[in-house]
Amino acid sequence: MFTGIVTAIGTIQSVERRGDLRVQITCPWDPADIAIGASIACSGVCLTVVKRGGEKGACWFAVDVSAETVSRAAKAMWTEGRNLNLEPSLRLGDELGGHIVTGHVDAVGRVHDWHPEGDSMRATIAAPADLAPFIAAKGSITIDGVSLTVNSVSDRPDGSVHFGLNIIPHTAEVTTLGELAQGAEVNLEIDTVARYLQRMASLRG
Repeated sequence: MFTGIVTAIGTIQSVERRGDLRVQITCPWDPADIAIGASIACSGVCLTVVKRGGEKGACWFAVDVSAETVSRAAKAMWTEGRNLNLEPSLRLGDELGGHIVTGHVDAVGRVHDWHPEGDSMRATIAAPADLAPFIAAKGSITIDGVSLTVNSVSDRPDGSVHFGLNIIPHTAEVTTLGELAQGAEVNLEIDTVARYLQRMASLRG
């Protein structure tokens, strides 16, 4: 369980193709604080630590990424040099600063528009039709592991949806969202509450 509040940006140091992908990620954490078997959200994907090393401020950890996980995430995600948003799993007593996030990618979206708006950036994300019922103005959504508030929603004739987000300077600085560009793919996770409400509504219908 996560909150969508990113605590560090990591970088993929190496990708080894086995039966699964063995991905090694560098980050500014202390390896003593990373347990083998721990869950870490990597740009919205919950992965299990299988190895770790390095030193405080310059550590690394390794994860195995299955073919199923690769198929559901943004295509260019598992490449050397790629920056990732990192968040360790929520611990009892931690502040729930964002919203409840599971680390399971529901769909891949695409940046439809990206332009400055005041000191912030205004992003419009295109999402597939099966996510449209779960996205609402003022609701929460996770973009590449970052908890954000939906500002606007525009349903498209083909059933897909475009939704608007505001990326403030702090968020752009401490996450990879400041690196986004037109046409980029992003990992999307809908709000857990919206998921259950939609399920209840469908059963009543």
